[in-house]
Amino acid sequence: MLLMYPPRAKHDPPRFWRFFRRGMLLRCPECGISPVFIPVKKVRSIYDWFTPLDGCPRCGYAYAREDGYFLLAVWGINYGIVAGLGTLAGLLIQSRYNPGLWSPLWLLLLPVPMLSFLLARHAKSLFLAMDHYFDPHAALTHDEHDQPHHG
Repeated sequence: MLLMYPPRAKHDPPRFWRFFRRGMLLRCPECGISPVFIPVKKVRSIYDWFTPLDGCPRCGYAYAREDGYFLLAVWGINYGIVAGLGTLAGLLIQSRYNPGLWSPLWLLLLPVPMLSFLLARHAKSLFLAMDHYFDPHAALTHDEHDQPHHG
């Protein structure tokens, strides 16, 4: 006997810019509504600033991962942006104003660590969003559990 099932609902393919925007806004990569981090006004320690919440209270998407998960976010995204902008700023200062050799170093000594501190949350949120874009962790719907596997 041939079983007939209704056709599966087609899901829209993930859109890169949707996930990028959610990451830059520090929002849940799945629903785009709940925050990934504690709001800035409620931050009481460095730990609060750098550590994402456990997960999304609205859709249940887990933000907290295994140890070392955000290492690439910190080293790749955050360090890459900060080092790139610092190098560009140093070269621009050097070529435009032609100061001594150590002047660009002193001009960048405070802004570069501050930029790194401010971008840490965005780097982690963006990494979480891009991970979800390239490897979605969507749960199976009720209909997908009920359908037999052919193979």
